[in-house]
Amino acid sequence: MIRTSPVTRRDLLTTGALATIAAALPGTAALAGAPRPMIRPGEVWLDTAGKPIQAHGASILQVGDTFYWYGENKERTLPGSGIWHWGVRAYASKDLVNWADQGLIIPPVPDDPASPLHPAKQLDRPHILYNAGTRKFVCWVKIMEVDGRQTRTILTADRFTGPYTIVRNGLQPLGMNAGDFDLLINPDDLKAYTYFERVHSELICADLSEDYTDVTGYYSTHFPHPAPPQVREGPAYFHRRGKHYLITSGTTGYHPNPSEVAIADTFHGPWAVLGDLHPRDASRTSFNSQVSSVFKHPGKKDLYIALADRWMPDPPQTEGAGFASGDAYRRFEPMFAKMFNPDGPALTPAEGAELKGQAERINTSRGTYVWLPLRFEGDRPFIDWRSTWSPDDFT
Repeated sequence: MIRTSPVTRRDLLTTGALATIAAALPGTAALAGAPRPMIRPGEVWLDTAGKPIQAHGASILQVGDTFYWYGENKERTLPGSGIWHWGVRAYASKDLVNWADQGLIIPPVPDDPASPLHPAKQLDRPHILYNAGTRKFVCWVKIMEVDGRQTRTILTADRFTGPYTIVRNGLQPLGMNAGDFDLLINPDDLKAYTYFERVHSELICADLSEDYTDVTGYYSTHFPHPAPPQVREGPAYFHRRGKHYLITSGTTGYHPNPSEVAIADTFHGPWAVLGDLHPRDASRTSFNSQVSSVFKHPGKKDLYIALADRWMPDPPQTEGAGFASGDAYRRFEPMFAKMFNPDGPALTPAEGAELKGQAERINTSRGTYVWLPLRFEGDRPFIDWRSTWSPDDFT
């Protein structure tokens, strides 16, 4: 493999790629607004215009001193509406606290039911990389097809804000049914990778092509499990002090479950499981959230922020519900095990009714966000609950 010198790599990252990104992004004059000095995990987060932020399954792209938060727009995803998404929305900030709406960077296509961007299509977890070689922004999204397949649609644009053009549709990486995923670039050589759930089976690490729009065919397999709810999904990758980390969740639908973090010396492992990322959470629900990505603050010495969705902002709190104590998770976990084990006992009528009732109560348009900093003991990361916090708390 041909590797560039450290100076060349640094030039690509700072004067090349970032300069091109900065030139392609809109101005940030719209960032003015009433300050919100603290991050309040789990609370409704308003943008600078006073509207709830709609960017789920989120990631952050940072350019210069401006941050861009983007994700699934669920503002019209009401129960019974038949609308899964209303495009991909982005917000801009200088401080990671006050966010200005930048609009739909990938709008839905409501007039074409065959389009992967149609609002009824189950579009999830957009991830955007900038390719310094092609000077393109490359966006991958997961699509859950009506026939049960989980595929990728890949789009490119000359500007972060679009317009984006579909360059690949219906892709099953390596011919696999590909669920939740993450994308990343190795800053040393600008090579890109994807981690994804091979649905209801294992986690895959695959190398991307040079233009970041496909996989090369080289891959490795990790964390095999026979079936949900142990199968890992929602992979979120980050790198710290020479170590590679993956945060994953179990597979229990919208009911949150205990996270798991693993560590490795290379992108392709082998991975050693370190355990629950939220061991102090008695509810066994990762503080009622699912991590979507991890963002390293470039201006802080050791601040890593886990971005997570709270899909159930109003969990059952009635006597006997047992959400806070963890009894609810311990009750739901074996139900999901029954659902995916054809050789085991079937769900009882009461269990089936409870699962159906929970599914019918989910309203993702009301989902909130749980952003929390990671704490490290040596190489071992943890997440502790903070009702309020600020990036300014960190040096």
